[in-house]
Amino acid sequence: MSSTSLGTYAPYERRAFERVRVKLHGRFMLEDRSEHNCYVYDMSPGNIALLASRIGEPGERVIAYLDHVGRIEGVVTRTFEDGFAMTVIASERKREKLSAQLTWLANRQDLGLPEDRRHERVAPRNPFSALHMEDGRTYECRIIDLSLSGAGIEIDVRPALGSQVVLGTMRGTVVRHFEEGIAIEFSAVQEQDTLDSQFADAEQPAA
Repeated sequence: MSSTSLGTYAPYERRAFERVRVKLHGRFMLEDRSEHNCYVYDMSPGNIALLASRIGEPGERVIAYLDHVGRIEGVVTRTFEDGFAMTVIASERKREKLSAQLTWLANRQDLGLPEDRRHERVAPRNPFSALHMEDGRTYECRIIDLSLSGAGIEIDVRPALGSQVVLGTMRGTVVRHFEEGIAIEFSAVQEQDTLDSQFADAEQPAA
């Protein structure tokens, strides 16, 4: 049977595709049907490397749902301290679509800043908030700047890149460290009304 037939794949073709550095958050389901958050930082149409609080076992089947990409099926090939790598099980047509999506993501990131800054960032009038971690810990923080897609916050701790956090009530992923704190990318683009209600209205940027 051809490796390009629907539902089949060439296992462990790690070097067949160009890898792209990405910043994608999502969720995945393991064989026991448990679901967990994840953060993908390296991906090709044939392989994915991701950070996660729960690590699958080598050979275990995984179904992931990734922002900008959608549903991906695969098999765990190796594990490391904070996550695992998986092959992608896909038809040739699906791989071609993934390649196009990754090209778009790479171009978007090359033309922009480290985070996706499609939305204007402003300083909230009430900058004081709390950052909630997955393990239940909560830290006071100060919001440096805020947009519909993310925030920069001043905080004493440095959660690992890819950590899933909640700022106020908005879920996000830690995507960058800097001297004063961390940058967070929200799991979904927020409505302006949501930000206004969370942080007592944001000042409008100067004309």
